[in-house]
Amino acid sequence: MLGYNEYLQIAVGVFALLSPFSAIPIFLSLTSNQSALQRKKTAMTASIATAITMIVAVWMGEIILNMFGISIPSFRVAGGILLLLMSINMINAETPRQKNTPEELEEAKELNKDIAIVPMAIPLLAGPGSISTVILYSNQANDKMHFAFMSLIIVCVVFLIYMALRTAVPLSKTLGTTGINIISRIMGLILAAISIEFITSGLLKLFPGWN
Repeated sequence: MLGYNEYLQIAVGVFALLSPFSAIPIFLSLTSNQSALQRKKTAMTASIATAITMIVAVWMGEIILNMFGISIPSFRVAGGILLLLMSINMINAETPRQKNTPEELEEAKELNKDIAIVPMAIPLLAGPGSISTVILYSNQANDKMHFAFMSLIIVCVVFLIYMALRTAVPLSKTLGTTGINIISRIMGLILAAISIEFITSGLLKLFPGWN
């Protein structure tokens, strides 16, 4: 189990990664034909699906990596590069293509299907970057209390996501495009720092002589 300060850092990292404020414009676009009640239901379903996906990654992530023979240091480098690419998109106030391409979002909107799980929860919120980061954070300690704390952090962050999506309309009006972009850039900067930490720590494990 880690110290409380480290769990606080993890919570900030997970919040920056999921970035609920950057998801607001996409959520509003995809639910433009829904009533207020349907929008709340979509927000609830997307949040629950996100929480389940991330918690499964906490408890089963390393087992899945072992099945494919992937070492944690290699995964740290790969995950760090992925996060770095995502952070650059966020700093430029763009939706990371690692989550959704514009074509995928347009298709989901045109088909008018239930977008709560796909693409909102997976991969917009719980995408490759989110899942890989949670697996790496979970690997920092190997006891069940650590996994329990990680699960609690995810539940708390996902609750904030739910509140952001549920109040997406007033939040969007209050913050405006500029406000949302500023928050996105700050979250992107935090992610960039986290990604460099992952890459350097992974490389030092793979090449101990560099130490």
